Amino acid sequence: MSNWLLVGLGNPGPTYASHRHNAGYLVVEELARRAGVRFTGAGQLRAEVAQTRLTASGGLGGVGAEAEQLVLLKPRTFMNESGAAVGKALAYYRIPPERLVVMHDELDIDFGQLRLKFGGGDNGHNGLKSIRRSLGTGDYFRARFGVGRPPGRQDAADYVLSNFPSSLSEDVAVEVSRCADAVEALLTIGLDAAQSRFNS
Repeated sequence: MSNWLLVGLGNPGPTYASHRHNAGYLVVEELARRAGVRFTGAGQLRAEVAQTRLTASGGLGGVGAEAEQLVLLKPRTFMNESGAAVGKALAYYRIPPERLVVMHDELDIDFGQLRLKFGGGDNGHNGLKSIRRSLGTGDYFRARFGVGRPPGRQDAADYVLSNFPSSLSEDVAVEVSRCADAVEALLTIGLDAAQSRFNS
């Protein structure tokens, strides 16, 4: 069986940690916490990596003959160069793009909603554009964390590079957990079943 690569998109460093653009980081960090694994630096991949196993019956951390390897990855490049880390990781772990899941923030989905899909356009998202340039394809799974459109005339780039408001901190934690549930479902029960359960 092939392994899976799950990438959370974001910008590295404490300055960006709570930004809307770092929703992908937050979700893969939650999945690593659930699996009881820690991220460590992988300089040759320009990323931080954590590894666990996965089974359809046991989910994260599952064991047995049917267990598949799940590689969790946070690129340590900035968002617009994410494809470099993703391409290197796919090659290093010998994982095909169709076993790649990218977790990212999405302006066109309201906060409190998420969508799972396979393939499609990049919708102006610099991380997805970079991945397409690196892989030469957009045919991989996406888990889209809704952050909504900026209010008024605020620039979209300024909006995603700003923190979730502190008044939403509990709601953000709920959404991170729900997105982690959705990704785990995608990996264990498949896209169609996971979409019917989680897409909003």
